[in-house]
This record gives sequence, structure tokens and C-alpha cells, in this order.
Amino acid sequence: MIESVKGALRVTSNDPLIIEEIEDLIESARLDLQISGVSKEKANNDNDPLIKRAIIFYAKANYGLDNPDSDRFQDSYVMLKQHLSLAGDYKSN
Repeated sequence: MIESVKGALRVTSNDPLIIEEIEDLIESARLDLQISGVSKEKANNDNDPLIKRAIIFYAKANYGLDNPDSDRFQDSYVMLKQHLSLAGDYKSN
């Protein structure tokens, strides 16, 4: 997942601090999805295209300080998160 998110963020650096920040964003997105009602199994499934897209939206909304598109990506993340939390196949029991 780290390489997919790095690519989406257009990050080519392998600086350990940058990688750590991106890994934190990925884990934060997973936990936020779980808090919203997405099952832990689904939230941690890197092969699910909707989970992957949600994590990328989350990372794009929260990476960097001068991101002019942050609000747009945050809105996309919230909308997708809401859909996932309501979908039967994604709900936690």
C-alpha cells in the first residue's frame, strides 16, 4: 500500500521520515474507517479497490501543509467512507 500511496502523492523520496508520515496516514485512514463501522478485515484489505481509494483520498487530503485540493479530497474521502460504512459487505458485526 505504501508504494500506491506514494505514487498517488507524487512522492519519490525514500526519506525515512517521509515514509513514516505516509505510513501513519495509511494507518490513520484504516482506523478511521473502522471507527465509522467498516470491519477491521475490510479496512486492512489492500486488494479491495474501494478501501485503496479511500486510503488514497485520506492521504491526499492530509499530506502536506500547502495542499490547495485538500478540501476536495477530504470531501471525497468522507463520502466514500459513508458509503462503505453503510454497505453490508463492509460493515463490522
